[in-house]
Amino acid sequence: MTDHLLLIFILLCGGVVAVPIATRLGLGSVLGYLLAGIALSPLLQFLHVDVVAIQHLAEFGVVIMLFLVGLELQPDLLWRMRTRLLGLGGLQVVGTTLAIAGIALAFDLSWQIALAIGMVLALSSTAIVLQTLNEKGWMRQDGGQAGFSVLLFQDIAVIPMLALLPLLATIDLMPAAADLGVADDGHGGGLSLVAGLNAWQAGLVTIAAIAAVIFIGRRLATPIFRWIARTRLRELFTATALMMVVGVALLMSLVGLSPALGTFLAGVMLAESEYRHELESDIEPFRGLLLGVFFITVGASINFALLYSELGLILGLTLALILLKAGVLLALSFGFKIQGADRWLFSLGLAQAGEFGFVLLAFTVGQGVLPDAVADRLLLVVALSMLLTPVLFIVQERLIAPRFLARQKREADAIDQECEVIIAGHGRFGGIVNRMLRGLGHETTVIDFSSEQLDILHAYDLRAYYGDATRPDLLKAAGIERAKLLVVAIDDKDQTTQIVSHVTRHYPHVHVIARAYDRFHVYELYAAGCRDIIRETYDSSLRAGRSALEALGLDRAEAEAKTRTFEALDRRSMIELAELHRLGEPNHLNAEYTAKAREMREIMTAQLRGETPPED
Repeated sequence: MTDHLLLIFILLCGGVVAVPIATRLGLGSVLGYLLAGIALSPLLQFLHVDVVAIQHLAEFGVVIMLFLVGLELQPDLLWRMRTRLLGLGGLQVVGTTLAIAGIALAFDLSWQIALAIGMVLALSSTAIVLQTLNEKGWMRQDGGQAGFSVLLFQDIAVIPMLALLPLLATIDLMPAAADLGVADDGHGGGLSLVAGLNAWQAGLVTIAAIAAVIFIGRRLATPIFRWIARTRLRELFTATALMMVVGVALLMSLVGLSPALGTFLAGVMLAESEYRHELESDIEPFRGLLLGVFFITVGASINFALLYSELGLILGLTLALILLKAGVLLALSFGFKIQGADRWLFSLGLAQAGEFGFVLLAFTVGQGVLPDAVADRLLLVVALSMLLTPVLFIVQERLIAPRFLARQKREADAIDQECEVIIAGHGRFGGIVNRMLRGLGHETTVIDFSSEQLDILHAYDLRAYYGDATRPDLLKAAGIERAKLLVVAIDDKDQTTQIVSHVTRHYPHVHVIARAYDRFHVYELYAAGCRDIIRETYDSSLRAGRSALEALGLDRAEAEAKTRTFEALDRRSMIELAELHRLGEPNHLNAEYTAKAREMREIMTAQLRGETPPED
């Protein structure tokens, strides 16, 4: 018992320490777990831990992952993405697999091993790429959307790969199984529903098992979950979800199919279920924990002696893989009209191997498809390519994207009108302000840096000018010297502060209304000289708070009175706290600021509860 607790403690410590550091450095959680395994490798060897046995147990996290992937595959989503999903994704997987297999054949490897290597390396890292795309805000770009389509197809492609790879087996594992006294059916299980059956009988049993999974997912799962939900016991719902996943995996194993295939199919069947989100939230922690342990064991099992002895070969193979995959993706980007910087985001972003590569490598070795010597080298190539992924994104962001941005920039429009009102930014915030002012007869000069936004405005015969409002010469051309009002409604916090600082310093007669991202941005704008600051979500938040009070039993008049009290005190505290805010210093380290914040909170609490009368 003590040994097991010590092992669990060591693995958890490795993940808890390494993953936050890796995430902070932009490497992602997968690489964090790999690095944890690498760091723990000497300790695990010293304790004589059977890393392979732990890895086999943790592989169930992959089964759960594919169940969750199946849950996400709603038919309407797949139908909307069908062109890029099947076109981009299908051609990338097939093209990369065949290209890598062709190169492997040139090195005198058998076609079975060459094809297996191609499938293992064709996949990219869903975890790292999606995390980076979301963090950088690139998911909305064309390159990000194309990358998501390919990653989704790759996740789906793992299923047929798991079914196909055992057919490529070239290594006889029967003697080893016989030595253990276990009947090996090719899937590592002792029990089997198809052992001793004829081919047609085994086929019927397999079809019946798949039909049972479909029937359970379509007809029985929802009534069962509805019945369990009536108990209102969260742990029982979680246990039922796990029972279903384990049961389907067991059934698939008994008929000689991949457990991941069955759970993926079950997830697809439940994709339209009313309990889909509940299932995701309940099972997700188990997936994350088991996959974390799996990747730690992968890191711990890396053959460093092999890496040191063949460093040049491993690095060469890694770079060759990245160049080959980037080349295939780049060629596809031309065919599917992905242009500019998005083309390179798509091509470089998916040029690495992925975490499913570790899964397939472990699977191919267990099935006798790849020799250990080949698998060990491929393991190093997959890990190194993933470690180089942040470098690829840095190259794209800092070297390639700026060049395309410089080419795509158009010259600022010549502004041939001078109005009393200048509006910088015409999105969802500035657009409403402009409509109100124009509706009351005020002429406005609109400046926006988005060509797409201006095209929309021109379609409705609304006059606007292309340009960067942070440029002093452009503001001067727009008539800032004679303007009465400037509305700064752009999205970028730093640019907003820059414009406000320039105008309040050089044109103090202009009334500036500035859009603030949050409370701390208010402090920056206040320090820059602006006194008319609008927090972009403030008024809607007040309305939501008033609705919440009404939902909790207050009548409309009382709820509005409480909201007005809160708003008045919050605006007062905002000014007083802005006076104490020090640029460059965290507020929680500012003793004066924290003391005043506590004081204002106590005053607000007392007045909202009616313990003290509201101040005039």
